[in-house]
Amino acid sequence: MTKVLWHTTMSLDGFIAPEDDSTEWMFGYGPGGSLGSETMKRLGAVLSGRRGYDLGNRPDTGDRKLYGGMWSGPVFVLTHRPDDAPDDPAVTFLSDGIEDAVATARAAAGDREVGVLGANLARQCLEAGLVDQIVLHVVPVLLGGGVRLFEGAAAVPLRKVRCDDAGQITDLVFEVVRG
Repeated sequence: MTKVLWHTTMSLDGFIAPEDDSTEWMFGYGPGGSLGSETMKRLGAVLSGRRGYDLGNRPDTGDRKLYGGMWSGPVFVLTHRPDDAPDDPAVTFLSDGIEDAVATARAAAGDREVGVLGANLARQCLEAGLVDQIVLHVVPVLLGGGVRLFEGAAAVPLRKVRCDDAGQITDLVFEVVRG
C-alpha cells in the first residue's frame, strides 16, 4: 500500500513556522542532505491543508512553489471552504473529510508515496492512523513561538529509522508504531 509521509522542517525548539508564518528561517545553514530530494522523488502526490495553501499563495510573498518549484505532480488541498477555493488548475480542492482526502491522494500517487504538508492536517492524519512516516529536517534555530510540530490529543509512538547529519541540518525519519 502507498505510504503516507509527513514531510516538514522544524526549529530546534519544536516549531515548523514562526508566528509570522515566514519561511526564511529554514535557509542559510549550508547545503542540506539528500533526504529532502530523496523524499520528494518518492512522492506521487501531495496533500496540503487549506491554511498552508493560502499562506503559500499570499500576495507579495514571492514564489513559494512546492519544493522550490521542483515538484510536478498532483496536489490536493483539503478545505472546509470549497465554495471560495481559488481557480488553480494545478490543485484539486477536496472537502469530503480526511480519510477520503488521503484515499484520493493515494490513488493519484499510484505506486509512489503521498506527502502531507501542514501541522493541522498532519495532526488529523496522525490521529486517524493515516500517517506511516515522519520525515523531519531540524535546523539550528530557536524560533521561540509559532506553529508547533505537533499538538495532539494523545501520544503517538514512533520508531527512529534514519538519522543523518548534513552540515548544520539534522535529518530524521520516524515510522509510526501501530498496535
